[in-house]
Amino acid sequence: MTRLDTTIVGARVFRFPLRAVGGLYKMSVSHVTEIDTHIVELVTASGLRGYGEVCPLGPAYQPEHAAGAFAALGELLPAVLGLDATQTGLVNHRMDTSLNGHNYAKSAIDVACWDLWGKADDRTVGALLGGAHTDRVATYWGLMPDTAEGTAAKAVELVAEGYRRLQLKTGGRPVADDVACMRAVAEAVPAGTKLLADANRGWTVRDALEFSVACADIPLVLEQPCRTYEEHRQLQSKVAHPVFLDESTVDVATVARVGVEGVAQGFGMKLSRVGGLTKLRAVRDVCDALRLPLTIDDTWGGDLVAAATVHMGSTVDPLLYEGTWTSWRYMDESYPTSTEPIAPSGGTLRVPSGPGLGVELDLDGLGRPVLEAGSV
Repeated sequence: MTRLDTTIVGARVFRFPLRAVGGLYKMSVSHVTEIDTHIVELVTASGLRGYGEVCPLGPAYQPEHAAGAFAALGELLPAVLGLDATQTGLVNHRMDTSLNGHNYAKSAIDVACWDLWGKADDRTVGALLGGAHTDRVATYWGLMPDTAEGTAAKAVELVAEGYRRLQLKTGGRPVADDVACMRAVAEAVPAGTKLLADANRGWTVRDALEFSVACADIPLVLEQPCRTYEEHRQLQSKVAHPVFLDESTVDVATVARVGVEGVAQGFGMKLSRVGGLTKLRAVRDVCDALRLPLTIDDTWGGDLVAAATVHMGSTVDPLLYEGTWTSWRYMDESYPTSTEPIAPSGGTLRVPSGPGLGVELDLDGLGRPVLEAGSV
């Protein structure tokens, strides 16, 4: 059987606005109302088409932003023309030598390559990544800042739906308010519900210590309480809870450093922050070697992002896997697809079974491309 030619000969980029439910998604140090996602289409010499997506969570969450993604893709797409999409290591090397940084834009191209590879071999991305442990992965919920009573009521509702991991957004207000919310939730939900206080870099070292002391009797995790890696080193051995790093984990080297230095006990990993599935696979393997738990998420996005993260999540050792968050229920609507949405149900997300990512786009609903390269 002759294998399809997977040489990249063309590319297009589509832009689509994603609006937050209720017009607002709020964190301690930033908020968003509407976000532009950019969808990358790669075309091979045999006519196969693969897709990836980059959707930064506004311009203030991290250095990434939508306008930067568009500019970076303009530099990167011509550079990968002529490469074999299935040789993802070479594709990543070409991107890294063509543009310094901008991992978030590189992620969309990398994921599109994995989608093409799966379609060419008639296998799922999860199979290409080493094999899936399950066809449904756990998901979790991020509770927006509210009163103690309101937060507890929402937590009870989510547990009844099947959620077993709840992330309380903290920071940006008095620590006492965060403590009150956490205590109300802990009293309202069944024992064994995993609880996280996610300050998204919004606390000082003092704030994190104050919160941890005040909640010392509650089993929970502190997720990215402070801004910098050095601040988290100051927390080491002083807090009463495990610490997970999120925004600070920008590459494989940082993950390895955390494991060696013991600064944190787990990670909230973002697909686009590290540059795509190829590099996230390395993160997964380092965490496996060091026995460090992790989530597999991304900043925002539709079914392409969701598919990439649940495929990767399904390949993580179940003893280390903390679940995958998606923005599906936080958006008014997403871009159109002809496949079943990857929507949470019973506290889980399905892993698509089709070749590649298993997501088929309705291209007519995306409008005209905003960028083209090569022959499409």
